[in-house]
Amino acid sequence: MSDPQYTYRFAIDAYDLGSLPMARLVEYMADLARLFGHADHVHFDGLEAGSAVLVQHVDLEVGPAVRERLRIVSQNGAPADVAEPLKAINLRLAKDNASGSLREAGGHEIIHFPGCKQHQPRTFGPFRQQCAFDGMLIRVGGKDDTVPVHLQDRTTIHICNATRDMARQLARHLYQGTLRVWGDGRWERDEDGRWLLKRFDISRFELLDDAPLSQVVKRLREVKGSGWKNQEGWDFGSESPA
Repeated sequence: MSDPQYTYRFAIDAYDLGSLPMARLVEYMADLARLFGHADHVHFDGLEAGSAVLVQHVDLEVGPAVRERLRIVSQNGAPADVAEPLKAINLRLAKDNASGSLREAGGHEIIHFPGCKQHQPRTFGPFRQQCAFDGMLIRVGGKDDTVPVHLQDRTTIHICNATRDMARQLARHLYQGTLRVWGDGRWERDEDGRWLLKRFDISRFELLDDAPLSQVVKRLREVKGSGWKNQEGWDFGSESPA
């Protein structure tokens, strides 16, 4: 069941009815459905003339909840499921060189979308810096002179590059222990302040020792003059000093 008081109009100033691509219309509709929440109770009513104006209503039974949701959407600390569609709409408008507004039934603007007019955070880079990664080698392959190399560190996969000669050396350690690779990384900082590694070229590597501590101590004791031969107090079951 619908009620006119829960009708909303979203206007995009860069388009009119004849210029808004259908594919773009669908994307904005999906963003708005996420913004409103209660997707099964949000209904598209059509387009109005002037700027491209998307008209939609929400069912009466969720109307108050949607109204409250839209009230808090621009507040600091808004929940992610509210803040993310707001950000998505702004980014889409910015790409379309547009701004927009969402108005309720009486014409009052409840959300302004600055889109292309909003302040754009500064980005930095790219710049290069020496760095290192640890991980298990899970893939080496490629036909070009620069060979892609994949290192897995738990749930993170580092995608690196190597020369053919370096790739041949690395390939001997495929799925065998943990490698530490050093090289030259190219970094950029995006508009959200996140540092992104755009490229990493491996210059050298070493195989890290994954042996249990008990084995490491045993090896040390076997080294003549190491001083470990007479060391006592190690519980090799727990691999920690007693």
